[in-house]
Amino acid sequence: MRLLLLAGLALLAGCAQPPKATNAARLEAARQEAALEANRRGDTYVRHGDLDNAARAYREALRLSQSLEDAEGIAANAINLSIVLQRQGRFADARSTLNAVTENSNLRFTPARLAEVSLRQALIDLDERRFVPAEEWVARAAAHCAGRCALAGAILNVRAQLALQAGNNDQAATHARAAQAASRGPAERAELANALRLLGFTALRAGDGAGARIQLEQALALDREIGAPRKIVLDLLALGRAAALGGDRDGARAYYARAMAVSEADRDNAGVAEARALMDSVDKAAAIGK
Repeated sequence: MRLLLLAGLALLAGCAQPPKATNAARLEAARQEAALEANRRGDTYVRHGDLDNAARAYREALRLSQSLEDAEGIAANAINLSIVLQRQGRFADARSTLNAVTENSNLRFTPARLAEVSLRQALIDLDERRFVPAEEWVARAAAHCAGRCALAGAILNVRAQLALQAGNNDQAATHARAAQAASRGPAERAELANALRLLGFTALRAGDGAGARIQLEQALALDREIGAPRKIVLDLLALGRAAALGGDRDGARAYYARAMAVSEADRDNAGVAEARALMDSVDKAAAIGK
Protein backbone atom coordinates (compact mmCIF):
# COMPACT_ATOMS: atom_id res chain seq x y z
CA MET A 1 0.00 0.00 0.00
CA ARG A 2 1.30 3.46 -0.71
CA LEU A 3 1.32 6.21 1.84
CA LEU A 4 0.30 9.61 0.54
CA LEU A 5 2.84 12.24 1.57
CA LEU A 6 1.01 15.46 2.23
CA ALA A 7 2.92 18.74 2.23
CA GLY A 8 2.19 20.92 5.25
CA LEU A 9 0.51 24.24 4.53
CA ALA A 10 1.57 27.24 6.58
CA LEU A 11 -1.36 29.02 8.20
CA LEU A 12 -1.58 32.79 8.11
CA ALA A 13 -1.11 34.43 11.50
CA GLY A 14 -4.36 35.36 13.14
CA CYS A 15 -6.47 33.14 10.85
CA ALA A 16 -9.32 31.64 12.88
CA GLN A 17 -10.11 28.71 10.53
CA PRO A 18 -7.64 26.50 8.55
CA PRO A 19 -8.10 26.47 4.77
CA LYS A 20 -10.62 23.95 3.49
CA ALA A 21 -7.96 22.32 1.32
CA THR A 22 -5.97 21.58 4.48
CA ASN A 23 -9.01 20.02 6.15
CA ALA A 24 -9.56 17.80 3.12
CA ALA A 25 -5.92 16.81 3.05
CA ARG A 26 -6.00 15.97 6.74
CA LEU A 27 -9.12 13.87 6.31
CA GLU A 28 -7.54 12.00 3.42
CA ALA A 29 -4.37 11.39 5.44
CA ALA A 30 -6.44 10.13 8.37
CA ARG A 31 -8.35 7.71 6.13
CA GLN A 32 -5.10 6.51 4.57
CA GLU A 33 -3.61 5.87 8.00
CA ALA A 34 -6.79 4.06 9.08
CA ALA A 35 -6.53 1.83 6.00
CA LEU A 36 -2.88 1.08 6.80
CA GLU A 37 -3.76 0.27 10.40
CA ALA A 38 -6.58 -2.05 9.33
CA ASN A 39 -4.16 -3.78 6.96
CA ARG A 40 -1.63 -4.22 9.78
CA ARG A 41 -4.34 -5.69 12.02
CA GLY A 42 -5.20 -8.14 9.26
CA ASP A 43 -1.56 -9.20 8.99
CA THR A 44 -1.39 -9.74 12.77
CA TYR A 45 -4.58 -11.81 12.82
CA VAL A 46 -3.26 -13.99 10.00
CA ARG A 47 -0.04 -14.64 11.94
CA HIS A 48 -2.14 -15.77 14.89
CA GLY A 49 -4.39 -17.96 12.76
CA ASP A 50 -7.49 -15.81 13.44
CA LEU A 51 -8.91 -15.81 9.93
CA ASP A 52 -12.35 -14.40 10.81
CA ASN A 53 -10.90 -11.22 12.29
CA ALA A 54 -8.27 -11.08 9.53
CA ALA A 55 -11.04 -11.06 6.93
CA ARG A 56 -12.87 -8.28 8.78
CA ALA A 57 -9.72 -6.18 9.03
CA TYR A 58 -8.78 -6.58 5.37
CA ARG A 59 -12.36 -5.86 4.29
CA GLU A 60 -12.27 -2.60 6.27
CA ALA A 61 -8.89 -1.69 4.77
CA LEU A 62 -10.31 -2.39 1.30
CA ARG A 63 -13.35 -0.20 1.99
CA LEU A 64 -11.19 2.69 3.15
CA SER A 65 -8.89 2.34 0.13
CA GLN A 66 -11.92 2.38 -2.17
CA SER A 67 -13.17 5.56 -0.50
CA LEU A 68 -9.87 7.22 -1.47
CA GLU A 69 -9.65 5.67 -4.94
CA ASP A 70 -6.25 4.36 -3.85
CA ALA A 71 -5.48 1.84 -6.60
CA GLU A 72 -2.48 0.33 -4.83
CA GLY A 73 -4.37 -0.04 -1.56
CA ILE A 74 -7.41 -1.54 -3.29
CA ALA A 75 -5.27 -4.14 -5.05
CA ALA A 76 -3.23 -5.03 -1.95
CA ASN A 77 -6.23 -5.44 0.31
CA ALA A 78 -8.34 -7.28 -2.26
CA ILE A 79 -5.47 -9.76 -2.68
CA ASN A 80 -5.00 -10.18 1.08
CA LEU A 81 -8.73 -10.63 1.69
CA SER A 82 -8.93 -13.14 -1.16
CA ILE A 83 -6.11 -15.22 0.36
CA VAL A 84 -7.87 -15.36 3.74
CA LEU A 85 -11.25 -16.26 2.21
CA GLN A 86 -9.62 -19.02 0.15
CA ARG A 87 -8.02 -20.45 3.29
CA GLN A 88 -11.49 -20.51 4.83
CA GLY A 89 -12.78 -22.49 1.85
CA ARG A 90 -14.95 -19.57 0.70
CA PHE A 91 -13.88 -19.81 -2.92
CA ALA A 92 -16.71 -17.81 -4.50
CA ASP A 93 -16.14 -14.95 -2.04
CA ALA A 94 -12.37 -15.14 -2.60
CA ARG A 95 -12.92 -14.83 -6.33
CA SER A 96 -15.51 -12.03 -6.17
CA THR A 97 -13.28 -9.96 -3.86
CA LEU A 98 -10.81 -9.62 -6.72
CA ASN A 99 -13.52 -7.91 -8.79
CA ALA A 100 -12.49 -4.73 -6.98
CA VAL A 101 -9.54 -4.80 -9.38
CA THR A 102 -10.62 -6.84 -12.40
CA GLU A 103 -13.94 -5.01 -12.85
CA ASN A 104 -12.72 -1.52 -11.98
CA SER A 105 -12.14 0.38 -15.21
CA ASN A 106 -11.97 3.78 -13.51
CA LEU A 107 -8.55 3.31 -11.93
CA ARG A 108 -5.15 2.40 -13.33
CA PHE A 109 -3.54 -0.61 -11.67
CA THR A 110 0.10 -1.44 -12.27
CA PRO A 111 0.93 -4.43 -14.50
CA ALA A 112 2.53 -6.10 -11.46
CA ARG A 113 -0.71 -5.86 -9.47
CA LEU A 114 -2.78 -7.06 -12.43
CA ALA A 115 -0.43 -10.03 -12.77
CA GLU A 116 -0.74 -10.76 -9.05
CA VAL A 117 -4.54 -10.62 -9.16
CA SER A 118 -4.61 -12.92 -12.20
CA LEU A 119 -2.32 -15.36 -10.41
CA ARG A 120 -4.61 -15.27 -7.37
CA GLN A 121 -7.55 -16.19 -9.61
CA ALA A 122 -5.52 -19.10 -10.98
CA LEU A 123 -4.69 -20.35 -7.48
CA ILE A 124 -8.34 -20.25 -6.43
CA ASP A 125 -9.31 -22.22 -9.54
CA LEU A 126 -6.47 -24.66 -8.89
CA ASP A 127 -7.69 -25.19 -5.32
CA GLU A 128 -11.17 -25.96 -6.70
CA ARG A 129 -9.64 -28.24 -9.35
CA ARG A 130 -10.92 -25.96 -12.14
CA PHE A 131 -7.84 -26.51 -14.26
CA VAL A 132 -8.94 -24.98 -17.56
CA PRO A 133 -9.80 -21.54 -16.15
CA ALA A 134 -6.66 -21.75 -13.98
CA GLU A 135 -4.57 -22.14 -17.14
CA GLU A 136 -6.32 -19.12 -18.65
CA TRP A 137 -5.62 -16.95 -15.59
CA VAL A 138 -1.97 -18.02 -15.55
CA ALA A 139 -1.68 -16.96 -19.19
CA ARG A 140 -3.15 -13.56 -18.29
CA ALA A 141 -0.69 -13.22 -15.40
CA ALA A 142 2.20 -13.99 -17.77
CA ALA A 143 0.91 -11.40 -20.24
CA HIS A 144 0.92 -8.72 -17.52
CA CYS A 145 4.33 -9.92 -16.31
CA ALA A 146 6.37 -8.85 -19.33
CA GLY A 147 10.12 -8.42 -19.21
CA ARG A 148 11.82 -8.59 -15.83
CA CYS A 149 8.96 -9.43 -13.49
CA ALA A 150 9.06 -10.28 -9.78
CA LEU A 151 6.25 -12.79 -10.28
CA ALA A 152 8.07 -14.89 -12.91
CA GLY A 153 8.95 -17.61 -10.40
CA ALA A 154 5.43 -17.69 -8.98
CA ILE A 155 3.89 -18.04 -12.45
CA LEU A 156 6.24 -20.91 -13.30
CA ASN A 157 5.42 -22.63 -10.00
CA VAL A 158 1.69 -22.47 -10.71
CA ARG A 159 2.33 -23.91 -14.16
CA ALA A 160 4.29 -26.71 -12.47
CA GLN A 161 1.32 -27.40 -10.19
CA LEU A 162 -1.05 -27.52 -13.13
CA ALA A 163 1.26 -29.92 -14.97
CA LEU A 164 1.37 -32.15 -11.88
CA GLN A 165 -2.41 -32.20 -11.70
CA ALA A 166 -2.54 -33.15 -15.39
CA GLY A 167 -0.11 -36.03 -14.76
CA ASN A 168 2.70 -34.41 -16.78
CA ASN A 169 5.52 -35.08 -14.32
CA ASP A 170 8.38 -34.19 -16.67
CA GLN A 171 6.76 -30.90 -17.66
CA ALA A 172 6.08 -30.10 -14.00
CA ALA A 173 9.75 -30.67 -13.18
CA THR A 174 10.79 -28.45 -16.08
CA HIS A 175 8.59 -25.59 -14.87
CA ALA A 176 9.77 -26.06 -11.26
CA ARG A 177 13.43 -25.97 -12.29
CA ALA A 178 12.77 -22.78 -14.28
CA ALA A 179 11.02 -21.30 -11.24
CA GLN A 180 14.02 -22.27 -9.11
CA ALA A 181 16.35 -20.43 -11.51
CA ALA A 182 14.06 -17.38 -11.55
CA SER A 183 13.81 -17.16 -7.75
CA ARG A 184 17.34 -16.46 -6.58
CA GLY A 185 16.85 -13.00 -5.10
CA PRO A 186 16.49 -12.38 -1.33
CA ALA A 187 12.86 -11.33 -1.83
CA GLU A 188 12.05 -14.55 -3.69
CA ARG A 189 12.81 -17.14 -1.01
CA ALA A 190 9.17 -18.18 -0.74
CA GLU A 191 9.00 -19.00 -4.46
CA LEU A 192 12.36 -20.77 -4.27
CA ALA A 193 10.94 -22.93 -1.47
CA ASN A 194 7.83 -23.58 -3.58
CA ALA A 195 9.99 -24.65 -6.53
CA LEU A 196 12.06 -26.99 -4.35
CA ARG A 197 8.90 -28.50 -2.87
CA LEU A 198 7.46 -29.07 -6.33
CA LEU A 199 10.70 -30.76 -7.41
CA GLY A 200 10.28 -32.96 -4.36
CA PHE A 201 6.74 -33.81 -5.45
CA THR A 202 7.89 -34.70 -8.94
CA ALA A 203 10.63 -36.94 -7.49
CA LEU A 204 8.01 -38.69 -5.36
CA ARG A 205 5.85 -39.22 -8.43
CA ALA A 206 8.89 -40.75 -10.15
CA GLY A 207 9.45 -43.11 -7.20
CA ASP A 208 12.68 -41.38 -6.13
CA GLY A 209 12.27 -41.03 -2.37
CA ALA A 210 15.92 -40.16 -1.74
CA GLY A 211 15.92 -37.43 -4.38
CA ALA A 212 12.65 -36.08 -3.02
CA ARG A 213 14.08 -35.79 0.50
CA ILE A 214 17.01 -33.67 -0.73
CA GLN A 215 14.67 -31.13 -2.34
CA LEU A 216 12.13 -31.18 0.48
CA GLU A 217 14.70 -30.68 3.24
CA GLN A 218 15.90 -27.56 1.42
CA ALA A 219 12.32 -26.31 1.07
CA LEU A 220 11.67 -26.98 4.76
CA ALA A 221 14.77 -25.03 5.81
CA LEU A 222 13.63 -22.02 3.78
CA ASP A 223 10.03 -22.19 4.98
CA ARG A 224 11.20 -22.29 8.60
CA GLU A 225 13.39 -19.23 7.98
CA ILE A 226 10.50 -17.39 6.37
CA GLY A 227 8.01 -18.49 9.04
CA ALA A 228 5.36 -20.11 6.81
CA PRO A 229 3.49 -22.73 8.89
CA ARG A 230 1.25 -24.03 6.11
CA LYS A 231 4.23 -24.53 3.82
CA ILE A 232 6.15 -26.25 6.64
CA VAL A 233 3.26 -28.68 6.95
CA LEU A 234 3.36 -29.43 3.21
CA ASP A 235 7.11 -30.06 3.45
CA LEU A 236 6.75 -32.38 6.44
CA LEU A 237 3.89 -34.35 4.90
CA ALA A 238 5.89 -34.84 1.70
CA LEU A 239 8.98 -35.84 3.69
CA GLY A 240 6.83 -38.41 5.46
CA ARG A 241 5.75 -39.82 2.11
CA ALA A 242 9.38 -39.92 0.98
CA ALA A 243 10.33 -41.83 4.13
CA ALA A 244 7.45 -44.25 3.62
CA LEU A 245 8.50 -44.77 0.02
CA GLY A 246 11.91 -45.84 1.31
CA GLY A 247 10.35 -48.26 3.80
CA ASP A 248 11.07 -46.08 6.85
CA ARG A 249 7.72 -46.26 8.64
CA ASP A 250 9.00 -44.81 11.90
CA GLY A 251 10.54 -41.88 10.06
CA ALA A 252 7.32 -41.32 8.12
CA ARG A 253 5.25 -41.33 11.28
CA ALA A 254 7.61 -38.86 12.93
CA TYR A 255 7.27 -36.43 10.01
CA TYR A 256 3.46 -36.77 10.07
CA ALA A 257 3.42 -36.15 13.84
CA ARG A 258 5.48 -32.99 13.35
CA ALA A 259 3.09 -31.84 10.60
CA MET A 260 0.12 -32.40 12.90
CA ALA A 261 1.78 -30.44 15.72
CA VAL A 262 2.48 -27.48 13.42
CA SER A 263 -1.08 -27.59 12.04
CA GLU A 264 -2.57 -27.63 15.52
CA ALA A 265 -0.46 -24.63 16.53
CA ASP A 266 -1.51 -22.82 13.34
CA ARG A 267 -5.20 -23.71 13.87
CA ASP A 268 -5.20 -25.46 10.51
CA ASN A 269 -7.88 -28.13 10.86
CA ALA A 270 -7.38 -29.47 7.34
CA GLY A 271 -3.67 -29.97 7.98
CA VAL A 272 -4.40 -31.74 11.26
CA ALA A 273 -6.86 -34.08 9.56
CA GLU A 274 -4.47 -34.94 6.72
CA ALA A 275 -1.55 -35.59 9.06
CA ARG A 276 -3.68 -37.75 11.35
CA ALA A 277 -4.97 -39.78 8.40
CA LEU A 278 -1.43 -40.42 7.19
CA MET A 279 -0.31 -41.42 10.68
CA ASP A 280 -3.23 -43.86 10.88
CA SER A 281 -2.27 -45.35 7.51
CA VAL A 282 1.28 -45.94 8.76
CA ASP A 283 -0.02 -47.56 11.95
CA LYS A 284 -2.36 -49.84 9.99
CA ALA A 285 0.43 -50.86 7.63
CA ALA A 286 2.67 -51.62 10.61
CA ALA A 287 -0.06 -53.72 12.24
CA ILE A 288 -0.60 -55.72 9.06
CA GLY A 289 3.14 -56.27 8.72
CA LYS A 290 3.47 -57.80 12.18
